[in-house]
Amino acid sequence: MSELNVSFIQTALFWEDSAANLKQFGEWMKKVSPGKDLILFPEMFATGFSTQPDRCAEEMSGDSVAFLKATAQLAKATIIGSLMIREDGNYYNRCIIADPDGSLSWYDKKHLFRMSDEYKVFSGGSKKINVEIKDWNVQPLVCYDLRFPVWTRNTFTNGHFEYDLQVFVANWPESRRHAWKSLLVARAIENQAYVIGINRIGNDGYGTPHSGESLVVDPKGRILLDAGSEPGVYDISLPLEPLVSFRKSFPVACDWDRFIIEK
Repeated sequence: MSELNVSFIQTALFWEDSAANLKQFGEWMKKVSPGKDLILFPEMFATGFSTQPDRCAEEMSGDSVAFLKATAQLAKATIIGSLMIREDGNYYNRCIIADPDGSLSWYDKKHLFRMSDEYKVFSGGSKKINVEIKDWNVQPLVCYDLRFPVWTRNTFTNGHFEYDLQVFVANWPESRRHAWKSLLVARAIENQAYVIGINRIGNDGYGTPHSGESLVVDPKGRILLDAGSEPGVYDISLPLEPLVSFRKSFPVACDWDRFIIEK
């Protein structure tokens, strides 16, 4: 069973300045070692978590999506990060998955943050996606989604799990850092899956501080990597075999409640 070689970039973001952010992520990418399968950027990595899409959003044909696509091809890895996207008269906080073959897929953030204007100016998504990388099924979600265990729930059908790794790209503020770390651990335990939360550091344009503390958590809830508050490229290799063995030896998924989410 294959390992999944992951890198993530934890950094401060230039406020509503996509050119500066694309330049800095290009520089960070020079420090990512070859042979990665998956590389993670934080939520709204090109702008910071702004609620001004009228001046910051791009089309899918814009520079930031093109950067993701070109960077994934150059790195020969899948890259995941979210952007403000304008499409058909609506704005989305869109988590984009750029594959090394040049293809794109995406998930539109469902849960829009009610304590800011995000829920007023963005449109929410209604469908999750999974991405296949090597032998792994990966599910990308965005920030506030972390607080909703029904939406984030893994499924077990005919002996198969929906995902093996769940990824949350985020701009999670320092004031709620305890919830961030606790919920990432909870999601891993309850879903028998690895979980990665990738967060930013530094103050945003509203003066909100972010402490980073990007985490990698194993299916038993053990923290394998805590990035603290330092900027950098962080690497980890996740083994699949211990996950498969744990699921077989502790088959809690057989007793998971079944339910339907109303759209």
